[in-house]
Amino acid sequence: MSAAAPLLQVEGLKKHFPLKHGLFGGEVVAIRAVDGVDLTIAPGETLCLVGESGSGKSTVGKLVLRLTEPTAGTIRLEGVDITHLGPDAMRPYRRRAQMVFQDPYASLNPRMTAGKIVSEPLENYPDIGASARKERVAALFEQVGLRPDAMQRFPFEFSGGQRQRLGIARALALNPALIVADEPVSALDVSVQAQVLNLMMDLQEELGLAYLFISHDLGVVEHIGHHVAVMYLGRIVEYATKDALFENPRHPYSQALLAAAPLPDPRAKRERVVLQGDIPSPINPPTGCAFHTRCPKAFDRCKVETPQLVPTADGRLASCHLVE
Repeated sequence: MSAAAPLLQVEGLKKHFPLKHGLFGGEVVAIRAVDGVDLTIAPGETLCLVGESGSGKSTVGKLVLRLTEPTAGTIRLEGVDITHLGPDAMRPYRRRAQMVFQDPYASLNPRMTAGKIVSEPLENYPDIGASARKERVAALFEQVGLRPDAMQRFPFEFSGGQRQRLGIARALALNPALIVADEPVSALDVSVQAQVLNLMMDLQEELGLAYLFISHDLGVVEHIGHHVAVMYLGRIVEYATKDALFENPRHPYSQALLAAAPLPDPRAKRERVVLQGDIPSPINPPTGCAFHTRCPKAFDRCKVETPQLVPTADGRLASCHLVE
């Protein structure tokens, strides 16, 4: 998708969780949370991963950071295959990829001061002295819009937006190249969401950060994204530039997501796409195209043949028999 050398390259990524099934738990089945995902993120780029709850978005984020071990596939960070690196070999690469969590309160230790929370990553890599750490933390506070004199306060003394700024400062402490942001503004008021998003965009421009931005809010995605990967039941069904996706979604699931998103102008009209039922269980996904049980455009081929994620005539990737 990008001419720049990839910062992150994911190929064939899978995560299946074994689950005992049956009356006496003798049968073992697998929850296919992620079932063959390919992603590429260039330096300084934001790739937004979107889809309904249960589609596997957050699991992809954890796999990329090796917080969860993959069942199959490869993860390359800055050209190095980190898929099977042990804890010691993985240690340098953990500096290069950090995470901002969804809940800006639960992700912060309530017994630690704000300064201690932000400095903790630096203490795990003791190549920075105590005085330099304190200066670095003060600079990070200013960088995310917090006063350095707030370093002695505790998380409960901050608002939700300020707590998320703390989370961002902590993620920045080790100078990462990639930040995985898992629904980072969904728990915030709308007015505060815009402030945090603008901060993330400013930091990206200033520091050259790349984001894997996980969200279900298409308004947020339209504001911050460069590319968008649409996920359904553990797989990518469409991968396009943000402008291309919002102007002309090709996959029926992408069309349904955009049709359900609210428009800024209440007088504007958009064709409604109604999906049948709920997202199927990843334990027993449908045969053929996983989306065919809900797709208003499905035909017989969709029930038996799984479409591949292939390039389309307009340069995007889509997994649908109708756009091959």
